[in-house]
Amino acid sequence: MERRKRCYATGILILASGLCGGLAACSPAGLAVGAGASMATAATEERGLSGYADDAAIQLAINQLWLDHDSDLFLAADITVREGRVLLTGEVPRPEHRVEAARLAWRAEGVRAVINELRVDDTATLVDAAADAAIAQKLKARLLLDEKVRSINYSVDVVNGTVYLLGVAQSRDTLDRAIAYARDMRGVREVVAHVRIKDQPTADADRARPLL
Repeated sequence: MERRKRCYATGILILASGLCGGLAACSPAGLAVGAGASMATAATEERGLSGYADDAAIQLAINQLWLDHDSDLFLAADITVREGRVLLTGEVPRPEHRVEAARLAWRAEGVRAVINELRVDDTATLVDAAADAAIAQKLKARLLLDEKVRSINYSVDVVNGTVYLLGVAQSRDTLDRAIAYARDMRGVREVVAHVRIKDQPTADADRARPLL
């Protein structure tokens, strides 16, 4: 953990100095070479140096949010960021940790989508997990088919029949539509929305809205 913290802190310094990279190595020489190589690669990518820097800033911000919240989450989960799209991978001990990881990721400025591929290693039965997964997939499909709801701006997680909506809504009306879809799903016991209305201060969106 201490080594990862040192790497993370050094990565912040590199980003602040404009080098925009180098979280993989911890030695000064390795950091310098890694940062230079990353910049050279980024310059040839479609997103360019500016996009690379934006993605690096998002990754650092999420890491900081995780570290401040729970060091175990910081160590267990991994992040990949591409053009504002955040991919979460790794294994966490409880379903609640999976939800919390996504909730915190959405708080980082510039995030356009969160793809939560975190795996849960817990004692939940396969039947419960399958039922939750079925609800999540059906709800995602409904959101995708609704042209008034930008489904890419939402993450959907279901834990023991509780639906967690996370992300950014274009308006109050579109959020209400998403919530209504969730409430209408068979097997749903509760809906909790951690969704920020576009241009709404992030702090206001941190208040959970349990429904049903």
